[in-house]
Amino acid sequence: MTRVLIPSGALGLGYDREALARGIAARPDIIAIDGGSTDSGPSYLGRGVSKYSRASTKAEWRGLMQARAEAGVPLVIGTAGTCGADAAVDWLFEITRELAEEMGQRLRVALLYSGQAPDAVAEAFGTGRVAPLPAAPEIDAELVRGCTNIVALAGAEQIAAALETGADIVIAGRTTDTAIIAALPLMRGDNAGAAWHGAKVGECGALATTRPETGVIQIDFDDTGFTLTPLGKDTRATPYTVSAHMLYENSDPFILYEPGGYLDVRHSTYTAVDAARVRVDGSVWVPGPYTAKLEGARIAGYQTVGLTLLRDRRYVANARDWAADVTSRAAARAVERMGIAREEFDVELRLIGIDATLGALETRAADPVEVGVLAIVTAPTQAQADEIGKILNPYLLHHALTEEEPMPTFAFPFSPAEMSRGPLYEFCLNHVLVLDDPMSAFRLEVREVGNG
Repeated sequence: MTRVLIPSGALGLGYDREALARGIAARPDIIAIDGGSTDSGPSYLGRGVSKYSRASTKAEWRGLMQARAEAGVPLVIGTAGTCGADAAVDWLFEITRELAEEMGQRLRVALLYSGQAPDAVAEAFGTGRVAPLPAAPEIDAELVRGCTNIVALAGAEQIAAALETGADIVIAGRTTDTAIIAALPLMRGDNAGAAWHGAKVGECGALATTRPETGVIQIDFDDTGFTLTPLGKDTRATPYTVSAHMLYENSDPFILYEPGGYLDVRHSTYTAVDAARVRVDGSVWVPGPYTAKLEGARIAGYQTVGLTLLRDRRYVANARDWAADVTSRAAARAVERMGIAREEFDVELRLIGIDATLGALETRAADPVEVGVLAIVTAPTQAQADEIGKILNPYLLHHALTEEEPMPTFAFPFSPAEMSRGPLYEFCLNHVLVLDDPMSAFRLEVREVGNG
């Protein structure tokens, strides 16, 4: 039997410290936590940085390092620093080194790097070892070489290799959300289907319970299934909350693809052990070819943004027409005065309070008191985006609905009104890399830190 303690759905979201203490008292075999995902968009991968603040990350990581020391078991994090890029692994390692010195801990730290050299991926693409997933964009070698960061998603095999070094802490680059949980149960011979299914259910901590905000759960794996135990006060897992998690970020409620095969839960059973715990049996792991999913981000342009506020009732009521006219006129002036082709840039006005989120899908409601107009200019260079933003400026401040009425004045909340946002990143890979050896696309380093 293998007991995995999961403090939270991600480092940076916080966790219930009393629940974590209960988990440590239950003597887990490993502590596993996710470090991020692609949920917050491509910029973090493109830049190789964390979404979460360093101060918050350090505070939460300190608590987990203390818990690890008390339990005497490995602490594993996957997709370190939100994106899992090599720079993000190094960022969290530096925090770990600082904390080890501050707390007087002497630690062996395994660093699993998932970064891929664009030239190497382009070469693999040319030899047919990079295959598209459904709805993948068209790519070529030039596009791949233009990526600022590419990562491969590690599976249980790579996490196992890191654990086999005897590491106290494993800081992994981009991994599948399940790999860090499934690795040790698989290494110890627990049921493979249960290992992957329990890992899927537990990937987001207490999200598969009645109180997701409590964070901390415990999963016990054995030779036939797994049992999930919430550790937050007054928190329950039910057959419904556990079974429903197969739908989370997964297009098929019964099949989950991972490196080296897929999980099949069509014949799984979910049983309430008591008022809080759920037992799952019958999950099946089906081995297959070993592939690692690739994620890549590249610069798609540069942006300048601005914000103005409309409060005049007539302009609020006619904001869509006003925005369309401003967009058309400013774009035409940019083409005329800058010599830039219209298809090379984009001017977008999002009407906050009317339809900024859903656009044309928004249900028409009563006119608001005021409308925020968020201007987004995207161009091939930052200088061009800034120039178009300045061309747009007088329209956002004074443009009238008709030529017959007095010139209005709207409100800029900032000065200067336009702000350079820098590079705009986009995801450009939804492909898999075929591997003969699971470790061939990954790099493993072991370092000693601290002074305990």
